[in-house]
Amino acid sequence: MEQERPVETPPTQELRDTSNNSTKGLNKIFTNAEGLRAGWRLLLYYVITAGFFLGLKMSLMQFHRAAPGKFSFDSLLYSELIGFISAFGAAVVMSFLEHRQVGCYGLAVQQAFGKLFWQGVLLGFLEISAVIGLIYAFGGYSFGPLALHGAQVVHWAILWALCLTFVGLFEEFLFRGYTLFTLSSGIGFWPAAIVLSLLFAGVHLQNSGEGLVGVASVFVVGLLWCFTVRRTGSLWFAVGMHAAFDFGETFLYSVPDSGMVLPGHLSDATLHGPAWLTGGSVGPEASLFDFVLLFIFFYVIHRLYPPHKIPQLDATSVYRTNSEANTNLTP
Repeated sequence: MEQERPVETPPTQELRDTSNNSTKGLNKIFTNAEGLRAGWRLLLYYVITAGFFLGLKMSLMQFHRAAPGKFSFDSLLYSELIGFISAFGAAVVMSFLEHRQVGCYGLAVQQAFGKLFWQGVLLGFLEISAVIGLIYAFGGYSFGPLALHGAQVVHWAILWALCLTFVGLFEEFLFRGYTLFTLSSGIGFWPAAIVLSLLFAGVHLQNSGEGLVGVASVFVVGLLWCFTVRRTGSLWFAVGMHAAFDFGETFLYSVPDSGMVLPGHLSDATLHGPAWLTGGSVGPEASLFDFVLLFIFFYVIHRLYPPHKIPQLDATSVYRTNSEANTNLTP
């Protein structure tokens, strides 16, 4: 009796199976159940952002050139404006690719400079005013004589308010806008918040006069602003708080901001005393009092914006909303 021969797989079938396995393996590297993986989306976002930034900066250089090594308020304002346009513009492109509304990344246009923004402004002013007040109570701050008079006060107040609003918009959206939304979809909200707050703090090391204590403060406040996004579903609160705190340091109380003393400040203020009290060359944000206030503000935000009780959200949803209007921010 003849033995039954095993059926041989045609060579073309083997090649097809190998090709399919390779394709599936390659797809797993780039995609998951949600589509393109978070890491690749972030890489694409940063490439687009860099392209926008370089293109806009080169275009601007045709009309405005700052003297090398010399501070120029115009250059600072243009840099922050270009940075924000680039970061937000890249998010607009990504929103089309991902079939989402751009507002889901935190800066809903319909909420622009609305209630959440001004609540953030109020908390930012309270923070810097409380820190300066405590430093003053312990003998570490002197307001000094006025450095500006008459119309100059209004002129510089408006310029710094405008410039620092764009600082808030640029830095908040770059570190806690599209990036926080996307990275959270890949590794979870709080791991993403920690990673991005570390990056946010590391960037500040480039500032002259910045120190490790100041960087630690930037890390903590970065986590706080992530928490406000988590609870409000919006970046506008963080933008307002960021801008108001910087305005208080730079203009109103005329102290170093991340180690930088900039022109156009209201008075010739001085800080004197131990670094734990005044923050040293970094400024009040490195004061022990600011750390205490930031941890108090975590509780304040927790009480003011309680977690919204909603069903479990899908994997791409990272923001807990606090109102019916904000639920539209979560895809």
